[in-house]
Amino acid sequence: MKRIIIALAAVVVGIQLIPVKRINPAVVSDFSGPPEVKAILQRSCYDCHSNETEWPWYSHVAPMSWLVAHDVKEGREHLNFSNWEPLKDIVWFRIQIYHMAASGQMPLTSYLTMHSDAKVTDEELTILKEWAGE
Repeated sequence: MKRIIIALAAVVVGIQLIPVKRINPAVVSDFSGPPEVKAILQRSCYDCHSNETEWPWYSHVAPMSWLVAHDVKEGREHLNFSNWEPLKDIVWFRIQIYHMAASGQMPLTSYLTMHSDAKVTDEELTILKEWAGE
């Protein structure tokens, strides 16, 4: 049993040596829109969908670091509020943002587990709905 515990501890320590990219590239063009919408998006979306990610302590501990880095990479690929200029006039993006929040698909449940304040309220959904033109 002692050997198993030592081997498991060695694996846990060893996986910490696997590098994970936690970068925040420069903001190209930040979200431009109503301040109340931006406040909602910053609180609920920016950690995964912008270049302004706040990397929490657990994003430095494997295997959580792998999951967080993956979610941020994927989130930025789908929608990045730090490169908003090309998207700002495309109504479809605003509608999708609203629908993803309204359906509970975003923020991810796994994110809400550690960031309960990111949950979008009914009042905030109304603000997003009006902004989206729905």
